[in-house]
This record gives sequence, structure tokens and C-alpha cells, in this order.
Amino acid sequence: MPIEHNQKVVVIGLGYIGLPTAALIARSGMSVLGIDVSPHVVDTVNSGKVHIEEVDLDGLVQGVVARGTLRASLSVEPADVFVIAVPTPVSEDHAPDISYILAAARTIAPVLAAGNVVILESTSPVGTTEAVRDELQRLRPDLRMPGAVANGADVSIAYCPERVLPGRILIELVNNDRCIGGITPRCARKALTFYRRFVRGECITTNARAAEMVKLVENSYRDVNIAFANELSVIADGMGIDVWEVIRLANRHPRVNILQPGPGVGGHCIAVDPWFIVHGDPVNSRIIRTAREVNLAKTDYVVEQASRLIDDHPGALVACLGLAFKPNIDDFRESPALEVAHRLAKRYGPRINLVEPYAMDMPAEFAGTGAQLIDIDAAIEQCAVFVVLVDHDVFKSVPMDERADKVVYDTRGMWPDQPARTNGAAVELRRVV
Repeated sequence: MPIEHNQKVVVIGLGYIGLPTAALIARSGMSVLGIDVSPHVVDTVNSGKVHIEEVDLDGLVQGVVARGTLRASLSVEPADVFVIAVPTPVSEDHAPDISYILAAARTIAPVLAAGNVVILESTSPVGTTEAVRDELQRLRPDLRMPGAVANGADVSIAYCPERVLPGRILIELVNNDRCIGGITPRCARKALTFYRRFVRGECITTNARAAEMVKLVENSYRDVNIAFANELSVIADGMGIDVWEVIRLANRHPRVNILQPGPGVGGHCIAVDPWFIVHGDPVNSRIIRTAREVNLAKTDYVVEQASRLIDDHPGALVACLGLAFKPNIDDFRESPALEVAHRLAKRYGPRINLVEPYAMDMPAEFAGTGAQLIDIDAAIEQCAVFVVLVDHDVFKSVPMDERADKVVYDTRGMWPDQPARTNGAAVELRRVV
């Protein structure tokens, strides 16, 4: 595949990863067509606007759309490179669902041509890249697919997962190292040539199955370490110990780095990807499964502890601070904060007030509960009980004199100076400020 300035690229899926990726590729000078199933998303992008909140993304999209290097459509067109960035959810029994990926493969199959490169970026269970190859081979028997023929292939297929932090996606897509796994070494080299156009980090090649596992391992590692912190917080609560102080002091050891606990684990990656490993080898993935169970149980624990606090203050209005899965973003996917707030709203109805600066409207989950969406100033004026679920910067900025009279259940350790501050311990929850 020659390196051409006017190379055409199709990105399937214009979500939290697909749209920033498409915009960065377009900025490098390539001609990019973004494909999405949502007419609203397509119209929004074509108008030079964005449908997701991400630092500097709006300006980047506006610029590349104005220059004509990025456009969006509901229909696929021929291209040199196809990048698949669609969701990979899990079912209720935690089995991975790759139906969107295979649907994307079926979408590009009619326009696929010899010399094309197909790159899967969606987080996937091991073997998914080969499944894409097999689906393309089934639909296009006229093309020789990699690994299925003895001598060469017409199409190159590779896997290259993103590894980015919401709020820093554009920076990290460019600067982070990339792991590029080809079905064959030749496939990996073709994909490497493409990524070198817009990635400054080191691009390291391997095989597709190893690259798929790398992505799952990265997020499972994080999940296991968060589970340790969450389990520690519950143990400390039962003993009447301030878990935040314990972690702060323990981390002074030169070889200890305990993460911060919270109401669970959220986001489409860390809360989901470990299940892909468990599903692939349920017998041997004991620690990974247990970590998932610990983090899910922490959300249940927070709901019950918050309920005890609310029951101890009959009639008091409650402010649930934050619904996103992490601070300073508008991403609510798999958010434990949203889960806690939703369950409290179903239990206490109009006593519950939601404070989420990154939500323009009440999330659909809360319809019929009676809960209200208010800002932090209204919460300070009206609510006696605060349940801290997300440590957004705007919440951190509330000074002591505005919250000294509040009863607080702080799942994030956001306000260490709060009088009679609670970290979830039952003994603390009964204390009234």
C-alpha cells in the first residue's frame, strides 16, 4: 500500500473513539468518511459540530469539516483503509457481543477491493479479528484473505486497540504507544504504515490475537487494582477507620500504590472488558472474575449505606452529586454513580435531586421517579443530605462554609475537611452534622 497524501479512509462508528480518530486522521491530510447509523450524528458532524463532550474535539471537527477532509454519511464508499470503531457490549450473562463488529464487516464487504487495509479498533474478545476475516471471506470469495491462502493476500487485516483517557482522548490518540496486531506480519506492517501518519507514540507490531489480549489485560489490570481499593474501603468502614487516610499513608511505602475507591467501576472499558477474558477461559480467570464481582458489589453496598443515611433523616432533601463514570466528562456508560442515583430515586422519589453539570437533560432512566435535575447552587440551598458519587471539579470548589451544615456520604474522599465526614462506615453514617 503506497503512502499517499490523498489516501481515502472510512471510519465505521462515530462515537467516543471513532469521531476523534476520524478527525485526527483527517487533520493529517487524508480524506476521511465517517459512517454512523444515526442520522443525527451524521448531520451533526457534517455541520462541523460534535455530539459528544471531549476537550478540543469541537474545534478540530469544525476545522477538518471546513477544509473538506472529513465528512459523514449513512452509506459506505470505496476507500484505501477501513477502520472499525463500533461498540462491543456484553449480554446480561456477561458474554461478549461482537454483532456490531460483524455488521460493520458486512457493511464494508461490497466496496472492499484488492490492496485495501481493514483495521479493527473495537475492544474485542480474542479471535474477533479472525472472525472479521472469515466474514469478509464468506462475502467476498473473489478476494484472497490473509491467513486463508498460502501465498500472499489481496486484503490486509489487523487489530489496533485504542488506549485513551476520556478528557484527554485527542492527546493520547496521538502520543500514546500503539499495539498493532496483524493476522499476518505483512498485515501488521500495512497497518503500521497507516498509523505512522498521525501517531507520534511508538507503534509496536505483533499478531492479532496477542493485540486483542493486550487490550483486555490492560483494563483487567485496572479493574483488579480498583477492586482491591473498593474491598479495602468496605473493610475499613466496618472497622470505623478512615480508608482515605489508610491509603494515603500506605502509599508512602516506595513499592505501594493503592488506587482510590469509589462507588464501583464504570465506563465502557474497565467495567466490561474483563468479562471477555472470563468468558474466554472461565476456569482459570478466578482473580479477574472476583474483581468484577467485588466492584459490582461495591455499588450495591453504596446504595444500602446511602439509604441508611437517608432513612436517618426523614423528609430531608438529598443531592446526588454526579452521574458520569468519572470526573469532568459527560460519559455515563456503565456508570456506578448513575446506577446508585437511579436506585435511590426509585426508592425515595422526589426527595432525590441529581446534580450533574455535564447533563443537559434528565437521563431517561429517571423518568417517572420524581427526581429533579438541579445545579450545585440549588443543591446547597435546598438539600440537607449530600451523596458524593463523582468528584467533578465544580463540586471540589465548594468551600467549607457552604457545606458545613450538610450530612455527607462521600464515596470519593472529595472533601477531607468535611465535619463528621463519612466514608461509608455505619458508625459514621448515624452522625448528624
